[in-house]
Amino acid sequence: MNILKNLSIVLAFVFFSQGVLAQDTKIGVLNALQALFNSDAAQVVQEELEQEFSQDEERANELTEELQALQEQYQQNEAVMSEDEVRRMNSDAQDLQVQLQLIQERVQTALQEKNQEFLQSMQEELTAAVTDVVAEGGFDLILNVDSAPYFAPVLDITARVTAKLNQNSQSGSSSEGQ
Repeated sequence: MNILKNLSIVLAFVFFSQGVLAQDTKIGVLNALQALFNSDAAQVVQEELEQEFSQDEERANELTEELQALQEQYQQNEAVMSEDEVRRMNSDAQDLQVQLQLIQERVQTALQEKNQEFLQSMQEELTAAVTDVVAEGGFDLILNVDSAPYFAPVLDITARVTAKLNQNSQSGSSSEGQ
Protein backbone atom coordinates (compact mmCIF):
# COMPACT_ATOMS: atom_id res chain seq x y z
CA MET A 1 0.00 0.00 0.00
CA ASN A 2 2.89 2.32 0.83
CA ILE A 3 4.43 1.62 -2.62
CA LEU A 4 1.17 2.57 -4.36
CA LYS A 5 1.01 5.81 -2.36
CA ASN A 6 4.63 6.68 -3.23
CA LEU A 7 4.03 5.85 -6.91
CA SER A 8 0.98 8.13 -6.92
CA ILE A 9 3.01 10.95 -5.40
CA VAL A 10 5.82 10.47 -7.96
CA LEU A 11 3.35 10.39 -10.88
CA ALA A 12 1.59 13.49 -9.58
CA PHE A 13 4.95 15.25 -9.30
CA VAL A 14 5.91 14.18 -12.87
CA PHE A 15 2.61 15.42 -14.31
CA PHE A 16 2.87 18.65 -12.35
CA SER A 17 6.45 19.28 -13.47
CA GLN A 18 5.57 18.54 -17.11
CA GLY A 19 2.71 21.02 -16.87
CA VAL A 20 5.06 23.65 -15.48
CA LEU A 21 7.60 22.99 -18.23
CA ALA A 22 4.89 23.13 -20.90
CA GLN A 23 3.74 26.47 -19.55
CA ASP A 24 7.27 27.86 -19.97
CA THR A 25 7.52 26.70 -23.59
CA LYS A 26 7.67 29.65 -25.96
CA ILE A 27 5.99 28.96 -29.30
CA GLY A 28 6.03 31.00 -32.48
CA VAL A 29 4.10 30.62 -35.73
CA LEU A 30 5.70 31.56 -39.04
CA ASN A 31 4.42 32.15 -42.55
CA ALA A 32 7.78 31.82 -44.31
CA LEU A 33 6.48 32.78 -47.76
CA GLN A 34 4.86 35.91 -46.42
CA ALA A 35 8.04 36.82 -44.54
CA LEU A 36 10.10 36.43 -47.72
CA PHE A 37 7.72 38.20 -50.09
CA ASN A 38 7.26 41.14 -47.69
CA SER A 39 11.02 41.65 -47.44
CA ASP A 40 12.97 44.47 -49.06
CA ALA A 41 14.70 41.92 -51.31
CA ALA A 42 11.30 40.83 -52.65
CA GLN A 43 10.35 44.45 -53.31
CA VAL A 44 13.51 44.87 -55.40
CA VAL A 45 12.67 41.75 -57.39
CA GLN A 46 9.08 43.00 -57.82
CA GLU A 47 10.30 46.32 -59.21
CA GLU A 48 12.62 44.48 -61.62
CA LEU A 49 9.71 42.32 -62.77
CA GLU A 50 7.50 45.35 -63.31
CA GLN A 51 10.18 46.92 -65.50
CA GLU A 52 10.84 43.68 -67.35
CA PHE A 53 7.18 43.10 -68.16
CA SER A 54 6.05 46.71 -68.63
CA GLN A 55 5.91 46.30 -72.43
CA ASP A 56 3.85 43.12 -72.07
CA GLU A 57 1.50 44.93 -69.71
CA GLU A 58 1.13 47.84 -72.14
CA ARG A 59 0.45 45.44 -75.01
CA ALA A 60 -2.10 43.53 -72.93
CA ASN A 61 -3.86 46.81 -72.10
CA GLU A 62 -3.91 47.75 -75.80
CA LEU A 63 -5.37 44.36 -76.74
CA THR A 64 -8.01 44.66 -74.03
CA GLU A 65 -9.00 48.11 -75.29
CA GLU A 66 -9.16 46.82 -78.88
CA LEU A 67 -11.38 43.94 -77.75
CA GLN A 68 -13.70 46.30 -75.88
CA ALA A 69 -13.90 48.64 -78.89
CA LEU A 70 -14.67 45.68 -81.14
CA GLN A 71 -17.44 44.52 -78.79
CA GLU A 72 -18.94 48.01 -78.65
CA GLN A 73 -18.79 48.29 -82.44
CA TYR A 74 -20.50 44.91 -82.77
CA GLN A 75 -23.26 45.85 -80.30
CA GLN A 76 -23.91 49.13 -82.08
CA ASN A 77 -23.90 47.73 -85.62
CA GLU A 78 -24.98 44.10 -85.31
CA ALA A 79 -28.45 44.80 -86.76
CA VAL A 80 -27.03 46.15 -90.03
CA MET A 81 -23.96 43.90 -90.38
CA SER A 82 -23.68 41.21 -93.01
CA GLU A 83 -22.71 37.64 -92.11
CA ASP A 84 -19.23 38.22 -93.54
CA GLU A 85 -18.75 41.30 -91.34
CA VAL A 86 -19.92 39.37 -88.27
CA ARG A 87 -17.53 36.48 -89.10
CA ARG A 88 -14.64 38.91 -89.66
CA MET A 89 -15.37 40.65 -86.34
CA ASN A 90 -15.57 37.32 -84.50
CA SER A 91 -12.30 36.27 -86.11
CA ASP A 92 -10.64 39.56 -85.14
CA ALA A 93 -11.92 39.20 -81.58
CA GLN A 94 -10.60 35.62 -81.37
CA ASP A 95 -7.20 36.74 -82.69
CA LEU A 96 -7.04 39.47 -80.05
CA GLN A 97 -8.03 37.01 -77.33
CA VAL A 98 -5.35 34.54 -78.45
CA GLN A 99 -2.69 37.27 -78.40
CA LEU A 100 -3.83 38.38 -74.97
CA GLN A 101 -3.79 34.81 -73.66
CA LEU A 102 -0.26 34.22 -75.04
CA ILE A 103 1.02 37.33 -73.28
CA GLN A 104 -0.66 36.30 -70.03
CA GLU A 105 0.78 32.78 -70.22
CA ARG A 106 4.29 34.04 -71.00
CA VAL A 107 4.19 36.52 -68.12
CA GLN A 108 2.70 33.93 -65.74
CA THR A 109 5.40 31.37 -66.60
CA ALA A 110 8.16 33.95 -66.21
CA LEU A 111 6.73 35.09 -62.86
CA GLN A 112 6.62 31.53 -61.56
CA GLU A 113 10.22 30.97 -62.63
CA LYS A 114 11.38 34.25 -61.04
CA ASN A 115 9.50 33.47 -57.81
CA GLN A 116 11.08 30.01 -57.66
CA GLU A 117 14.55 31.51 -58.29
CA PHE A 118 13.91 34.07 -55.55
CA LEU A 119 12.79 31.42 -53.07
CA GLN A 120 15.86 29.30 -53.78
CA SER A 121 18.23 32.25 -53.59
CA MET A 122 16.76 33.38 -50.25
CA GLN A 123 16.71 29.98 -48.52
CA GLU A 124 19.92 30.57 -46.54
CA GLU A 125 18.90 34.13 -45.63
CA LEU A 126 15.53 32.89 -44.40
CA THR A 127 17.14 30.19 -42.30
CA ALA A 128 19.54 32.72 -40.78
CA ALA A 129 16.72 35.19 -40.04
CA VAL A 130 14.58 32.51 -38.38
CA THR A 131 17.57 31.33 -36.35
CA ASP A 132 18.26 34.90 -35.21
CA VAL A 133 14.62 35.50 -34.26
CA VAL A 134 14.50 32.19 -32.35
CA ALA A 135 17.69 33.06 -30.47
CA GLU A 136 16.60 36.64 -29.69
CA GLY A 137 13.08 35.65 -28.68
CA GLY A 138 13.97 32.51 -26.76
CA PHE A 139 11.57 30.36 -28.75
CA ASP A 140 11.40 26.62 -28.09
CA LEU A 141 9.16 25.75 -31.00
CA ILE A 142 8.32 27.37 -34.34
CA LEU A 143 5.31 26.07 -36.26
CA ASN A 144 4.56 26.61 -39.91
CA VAL A 145 1.37 28.65 -40.24
CA ASP A 146 -0.13 25.90 -42.44
CA SER A 147 0.22 23.34 -39.64
CA ALA A 148 -1.62 25.44 -37.06
CA PRO A 149 -5.38 25.52 -37.66
CA TYR A 150 -5.66 28.26 -35.05
CA PHE A 151 -3.21 30.42 -33.16
CA ALA A 152 -3.36 33.68 -31.28
CA PRO A 153 -1.95 36.55 -33.36
CA VAL A 154 0.60 37.25 -30.61
CA LEU A 155 2.36 33.99 -31.59
CA ASP A 156 2.91 35.12 -35.20
CA ILE A 157 6.62 35.87 -35.74
CA THR A 158 6.33 36.49 -39.49
CA ALA A 159 6.86 40.26 -39.21
CA ARG A 160 9.89 39.70 -36.95
CA VAL A 161 11.43 37.36 -39.51
CA THR A 162 10.77 39.88 -42.32
CA ALA A 163 12.39 42.63 -40.24
CA LYS A 164 15.37 40.36 -39.56
CA LEU A 165 15.67 39.54 -43.28
CA ASN A 166 15.72 43.27 -44.03
CA GLN A 167 18.21 43.97 -41.25
CA ASN A 168 20.50 41.12 -42.35
CA SER A 169 20.39 42.18 -46.01
CA GLN A 170 21.24 45.79 -45.07
CA SER A 171 24.14 44.75 -42.87
CA GLY A 172 25.25 42.26 -45.53
CA SER A 173 25.22 44.85 -48.30
CA SER A 174 27.00 47.43 -46.15
CA SER A 175 29.76 44.96 -45.25
CA GLU A 176 30.12 43.97 -48.93
CA GLY A 177 30.69 47.60 -49.88
CA GLN A 178 33.64 47.89 -47.49
